[in-house]
Amino acid sequence: MKFGTVRIGNAAKPVMWLDDGNLLDLAWLVGSGKIAGGGIDPKHLTLEQFIALGHDAAEEALSLQSGRHLPAEAVIATSGAAVLAPIPRPNKNVFCVGRNYLEHIAEDNKSRDLATDLPRYPQYFTKPPATVIGPDAEIRLDETVTRRLDYEVELGVVFGTRGRDFGEEKALDHVFGYTIVNDVTGRDAQARHDQWFKGKALDTTCPMGPWIVHKSAIADPQNLDIRLWVNGELRQDSNTSKMIFPVAVLIDWLTRGLTVDPGDIIATGTPSGAGYAMDPRRFLADGDVVKCEIQGIGTLTNTVRKVRG
Repeated sequence: MKFGTVRIGNAAKPVMWLDDGNLLDLAWLVGSGKIAGGGIDPKHLTLEQFIALGHDAAEEALSLQSGRHLPAEAVIATSGAAVLAPIPRPNKNVFCVGRNYLEHIAEDNKSRDLATDLPRYPQYFTKPPATVIGPDAEIRLDETVTRRLDYEVELGVVFGTRGRDFGEEKALDHVFGYTIVNDVTGRDAQARHDQWFKGKALDTTCPMGPWIVHKSAIADPQNLDIRLWVNGELRQDSNTSKMIFPVAVLIDWLTRGLTVDPGDIIATGTPSGAGYAMDPRRFLADGDVVKCEIQGIGTLTNTVRKVRG
């Protein structure tokens, strides 16, 4: 029930992981006539385009998950595939949510000698498509821009339908699946410009993946353990039940008067444990290995690499 994108040679291919460890080529599925392809050229299929084909396309793919009786041309061996971000270059900015865990708000306000306050409504910002990288890709540390690079593990929600004004009650009906996002942030750049965008919009600051788990495999997105390690040291350890605004509420407010498309992504906020709130503060450095984990989804690992001269 895991969908993603892999690189084979110079080509990026949308795939689904099979039970035997191999990959189903979704371009083969679209070209096979088993599902309505919507006029898409399978040779240039992206995962966003596959998601846009709708519920029936996903169900057809999931029906083949055992891998039995598939022709050779439908299967890609994992041994020759490099895993990319599931949506390597989103068509839009990634929607993000700030201040969505009480414990994170408390540590943030304490670091600035402020009283803890709760937001009345979800607080949104975005990260540009160029921020997105996949598992094992390097997070750039450019000290001409930031010397205070930080991490934030977050549950990512991927939309499956186009529309607006979804409402809270039916919000989760419009979800395709869930992934992991690391909202890497240049804290000094964020403070310098007196708003979130610049410090969170630097290239490579949105590690994502390793895949999208279809919503049918996640019984409750509000009960998932969420953790992050730096060099093996546990820094963040929480559960999505601690969100102030649950996923359905975030979708409700985001889509009021705003159209979303299949493959659009929301990063739903981070729990406590960020480096800037520690005493003393601990920011990311060259060579640091950051591992994110969310229950039922998997792990996302990236290494920080200082940009030299």
